[in-house]
Amino acid sequence: MNGNRPKRIDSVTFFAEKQKPTSPVVASPGDVKFRRKWVLPTFLFLATCLSTFFVGCCQWSAERAIFSSIVGLEGDLTLIRRMILANWEQGIVFMLSLMAILTAHEMGHFVATLIYKIPASLPVFLPFPLSPLGTFGAVIAMQPNRANRREIFDVGIAGPLAGLVFALPLLLIGVYQLDLSSEPATGFGFESPLLVRWLMDWFAVNGRVEQEYVVWCNQLNPCFAAAWFGLIMTAINMFPIGQLDGGHTTYTLFGKAAHWIARGTLVLAIAFIVYQNTPTLAIMILLLLLIGPDHPPTTDDSIPLGGIRTVVGCFSLLIPIVCFPPLIFRMT
Repeated sequence: MNGNRPKRIDSVTFFAEKQKPTSPVVASPGDVKFRRKWVLPTFLFLATCLSTFFVGCCQWSAERAIFSSIVGLEGDLTLIRRMILANWEQGIVFMLSLMAILTAHEMGHFVATLIYKIPASLPVFLPFPLSPLGTFGAVIAMQPNRANRREIFDVGIAGPLAGLVFALPLLLIGVYQLDLSSEPATGFGFESPLLVRWLMDWFAVNGRVEQEYVVWCNQLNPCFAAAWFGLIMTAINMFPIGQLDGGHTTYTLFGKAAHWIARGTLVLAIAFIVYQNTPTLAIMILLLLLIGPDHPPTTDDSIPLGGIRTVVGCFSLLIPIVCFPPLIFRMT
């Protein structure tokens, strides 16, 4: 019986044991298995497919079609049904073209994170059927403080380059099929960046001078509309600001000097907005300011990029110049 009795501890021994420091159990990064979520990204991908298909069927003026269907004489969705039945082929081509560009861009980032074993989410697409293009693009979330200088460069540059692989051939097809000689209808006009203007002159597109290189909704074709958005998205991502793709590139190329490049870019953008009175760009600049203009340090900023990466990175900084039209849209 005595052997089964619990050991007696007096009050002094009890409190001494309680006050002994204990070693916390800390899991190393390799001990925690990163789990990606599949349900929401898959749902948003399918929703973006439907949204871009719908916008293509509605001749890139979905908000007008919805408004006319709801408050028009018919008071139902008859107009939308008619547009889908009449333009379903155009909607499919636009959906496939645009989703190919967006998916290639985000998968470029994603594959790079897999190569370097950096935990990252699947691409998350952002559907928005009331916009002229049916989407706000797509993003991936990458775990911070897991990549060095060279890895951050590769992850950042892989997306824009992969997207352009699809966007440029579609742009050639789209510009070749353009005809700007028809009278512009009411709605959105798509401003042409330098690259598109050069191609319009090369293909001698009808009406390019009279229309000031603006392509209106009734003049669009699905390949041009998808490629145009691909160029805009790539150019915005390549702005040398914060943790945008261009921010990754400039920081890995120039180090802390990239912070001044980012701030200078924001100052020039704000000056242009004030001069041109373009509220659309003001919203974008506000978002960039909220994100922050400075790029955080990598896990190792001392790793050299090498000659090829440096050349590719410097040339990539020209993308916003040739692919971004400052006014973006024209309205009638």
